[in-house]
Formats: sequence, structure tokens, C-alpha cells
Amino acid sequence: MKTTNIESDAARFEALRAEADEHRQRHGCHAYVFEDGAGLLAAARAERPERILELGTAIGYTACLLASAEDRAQMDTIERDPDHVALARENLEAAGLAERVRVHHGDFFDVLADLPGPYDLAFFDGLVPSLSLIELLYERLKPNGLLICGNLCLAHGANQRLLDAEFATAERWHIDGHIENGATSLIRKTNGST
Repeated sequence: MKTTNIESDAARFEALRAEADEHRQRHGCHAYVFEDGAGLLAAARAERPERILELGTAIGYTACLLASAEDRAQMDTIERDPDHVALARENLEAAGLAERVRVHHGDFFDVLADLPGPYDLAFFDGLVPSLSLIELLYERLKPNGLLICGNLCLAHGANQRLLDAEFATAERWHIDGHIENGATSLIRKTNGST
């Protein structure tokens, strides 16, 4: 397990975080930058994951953080935007992480259909996830695996009720805490079946 300083390790990717923010503004896309790189790195490092899944790569900032959490980690990350896919691959190559991170181009559901689990850690930081996406992530996580899920606080209406009910099911999930000033939840899969 890495024992170096989380803040300085996360700072290694600060230029990429700034580039991602500039890209979003230039590109006019909705790839908002994750605001708590150190928190994400700390959560991932605590898991010591061998297999990581990320939904929403953007230009690769969070993929770099997650893949750098554990030297033996292998990662799959999925992105729909072809411009983002190309930029993410370039950025992962520049960070020396390309051999351990596979960037898949396509729809989450389509790509996940061909990716076998289980994963030790899954990360989602897009807009509010649907219940069907959370159910699919549950299937792909190993027993006791960790889901790091952003923007649940933005859910509303029927989707909010469905997500609240899902994450309140103690036989399936346990909330371990939050990062990113409470905007991102750390949620543990509690059921032993996959």
C-alpha cells in the first residue's frame, strides 16, 4: 500500500484538473471537474483496489487519480464523447498510466454488458444516476466493494425516491461517508452475492 502524502499525490494531477475545467468551458460540455481530488484518492487508496470501474472519463483527471491509488490496479473507464476518449488516452499516457487503464468509448450500459466483474471499486460522477445504473453497478461490484457516487443530492421526484429506497436497503448497501463537501457518497455493497 502506498504511504506517501495524499495531498501531494493528488497535486501531481492539479494541472490536468485545471485543463479539464478549461476544456469544459471551451468544449461547452457538461464534464464538470471533480472538486475533491485528495478525497477521491484517499478513498480509493484505502480500498487497495485491484480492479476499478469508472463511468464518465471526461479527459482523464479522475481516472489518473484512481489508477494511481494502487500500483497493481487495473481500470476500465467508459466515456461516450469521442473527443474526451482521445484526450483521456493522451493524458493517461502522459501520466504513465495507460498500460493499466482501458478507456472504452460508448454508452455505459452497452459497454458494461461486455465487461465482466467483479470490481473492487466503482466511481460515478456524472449527473444523477438512474436506479437501473445503480443496479448494474451493484451487480458489477464484488462483495464489500465500494461505490463512490457523486450527485445523489441532486436527485428529485420519482428518481430521488427510488434511489433513496435503494440505498436504504441494508441488505444491499451501507453508507460509509462522504467526500467533496458531502456531494459524493461512499457506499459499501453489503450483500455477499454478486
